[in-house]
Amino acid sequence: MIEMLLQGEEDWQAFNAPALVGDSLRFVSGDLTGKRFRFRYFRKADGNLVARVWFGPETEGPPGHAHGGSIAAVLDEVLGLAGWAAGHAVVVGNLNISFRNLLPLQTVVQVESEVISVKGRKVLVHGRIFGPGDVTYASAECLCITIRPADIAAL
Repeated sequence: MIEMLLQGEEDWQAFNAPALVGDSLRFVSGDLTGKRFRFRYFRKADGNLVARVWFGPETEGPPGHAHGGSIAAVLDEVLGLAGWAAGHAVVVGNLNISFRNLLPLQTVVQVESEVISVKGRKVLVHGRIFGPGDVTYASAECLCITIRPADIAAL
């Protein structure tokens, strides 16, 4: 059931995050069968990165709902990866999150992302987590900083 809900829309293309950033750089989404998160990444027709995410029982904060830190971790990974998917090797410099509604556990949600601007080494990405009925659980603004080539070589 969960796997079906994680599938993308017809016009989305599966996105291979490990091919872009490696297996070890996906702190949140690295375990595809765990009790914390289950992730699938896609690229929409407009080129923006989107994820379908299941928040499992090990993400609990308030009884029956996801912990704010788990929501923040998902936004950090997805919005940072959106910068990489747009061709910018980045790290997250600042992540501002507005929590809108409690996110019930064992819910599959969608995480949208959009690269808003690129100015020098600064890449601004917006995103939101929403679920059934278009309920927004959290929205975020992420300032990513491009990694210098010498720093990438050290990875």
